[in-house]
Amino acid sequence: MISVTGISKSFGDKKVLDDVSFTVNDGEIFGLLGPSGAGKTTLIRVLTGQLKFEEGAALINGKDVRKLAGTDKKQFGVMMDDFGLYERLTCYQNLCVFADIYGVGDREIRRVLQEVKLTDAEKKEVKKLSKGMKERLRLARALLSKPKVLFLDEPTSGLDPQTASEIHEIIKKRKDAGTIIFLTTHNMAEAEKLCDHLVLLNEGKIVERGEPKELCLRYDHQKRIELVTTDGECFSMGMNKEDADETSRQIAAYLKDGKLSTIHSKEPNLETVFMELTGRKLEV
Repeated sequence: MISVTGISKSFGDKKVLDDVSFTVNDGEIFGLLGPSGAGKTTLIRVLTGQLKFEEGAALINGKDVRKLAGTDKKQFGVMMDDFGLYERLTCYQNLCVFADIYGVGDREIRRVLQEVKLTDAEKKEVKKLSKGMKERLRLARALLSKPKVLFLDEPTSGLDPQTASEIHEIIKKRKDAGTIIFLTTHNMAEAEKLCDHLVLLNEGKIVERGEPKELCLRYDHQKRIELVTTDGECFSMGMNKEDADETSRQIAAYLKDGKLSTIHSKEPNLETVFMELTGRKLEV
């Protein structure tokens, strides 16, 4: 349903998206993974028609995103941190504003409040909500129109683990209901947990792509064995073919001398893959 080919976008002399291409298939959670400033939010703004781009093409449901009508955009749900809430209005009143825009009634407002577990807070003013409750309200607003495509920009950034987990469950239920989820995040654990496919974005360029597990296996050379001796010393050794003989010899020696306390393997993950490709951490 989403096809992006060679998209480039600049602000002045700074190119924030550089020849970006990918496809998002029906019934999947697609992850755009990268550090802050990588171009993730800009790409969402491009796909939802908020920003124009200089080169390339982007289609949603076969339609050029530059030519989307209002009725087309009603099929999108968008959750972004800078889409402000009305602080002096209640949760219910905030949703009423957007229900009028989408042409939906009270029944849908009640439905989304229940879905994000804010029914008990519907009469509470937004300024009195916790950060987690505000994020759930933003998500409720994005779900009002029963969107076919849901764009989520860093939906759990800065949230406690419990609230983040609740939002994850809502996202997975939306996927099961047939909604395409386009998720941006710099949280590699979140991407590994939720995404069917993802791309790694750095400074506006895609540096790697694939299924999370398959992508990590592609960098199997990062595997390490970590040892802790009875003296408390820590050692890290490679598991590649060229390292195998020396690693085996050292482990055998520690075992023979009774000096081995613990041993475990350290597998590559999205964070270590990204660092190898770019020299940067994701959560910056």
